Amino acid sequence: MPKRKNTFSSWRQGLAQRAVHAAWSWVQRNGSVTAEHPAGLRFGAIGAATRLAFPLGTVFGEPWIRLGSHCIIAEQVTLTAGLMPGLDLGPDPILRIGDGVVLGRGSHVIADTTVTIGRDCYFGPYVYVTSTNHSYDDPHEPIGRQWPRMEPVEIGPGCWIGTGAVILPGARIGRNVVVAAGAVVRGTVPDHAVVAGAPARVVRRWTTEDGWQPPLRTPAPVPIPDGTTPEQLRALADLDEAAVARLAALEPEG
Repeated sequence: MPKRKNTFSSWRQGLAQRAVHAAWSWVQRNGSVTAEHPAGLRFGAIGAATRLAFPLGTVFGEPWIRLGSHCIIAEQVTLTAGLMPGLDLGPDPILRIGDGVVLGRGSHVIADTTVTIGRDCYFGPYVYVTSTNHSYDDPHEPIGRQWPRMEPVEIGPGCWIGTGAVILPGARIGRNVVVAAGAVVRGTVPDHAVVAGAPARVVRRWTTEDGWQPPLRTPAPVPIPDGTTPEQLRALADLDEAAVARLAALEPEG
């Protein structure tokens, strides 16, 4: 025999779920860090319209962290300057993040020495950037007790860093570089390159003389024409395949 449904109990459970979700939404809105939020005042700089989502990951060394404007720092992102909290790191910033940078959920940026991320860089989830490597010179001493090696890291503007990528100490990544998901990057990467693998290597590159080599396998996306309205875009979304084919066959004006 099927159990009788307790209508009152179901109603009470639904009400509790709505209350929990409403409370969590309130906590997320009010727990995020912005230039206006008191927690943001600890940073060396935090630009206009930049937001660090709640809950944050590990964050310390804020006076030596400078965030540009219009950045999105997703949930559980770790940002650290220095080996540990409470150190005096001198007059200069250690971690610099440019305008318009997006750091995906769960990413880590560990700056024991200088780390610079250029403007308009986009990170997927769980990217790991570090300026420090463990050393293992002494075979008789536990690796975790040996003094680490540090090298600055620089990521140029306009890069896309795929999910789970690792950027190691000493990396110098040029502008508009694609780092494939799961890649492990060390050394210098030229501008306008695509790198993949562990260790990462250049698998495609653009130059003014030759364009993309090897050539791209798919055509470039067609940008939306200037002056297109949201209403026109919504109308296009409702077209079926036959209507799209008829529009594609029309001769362009002029």
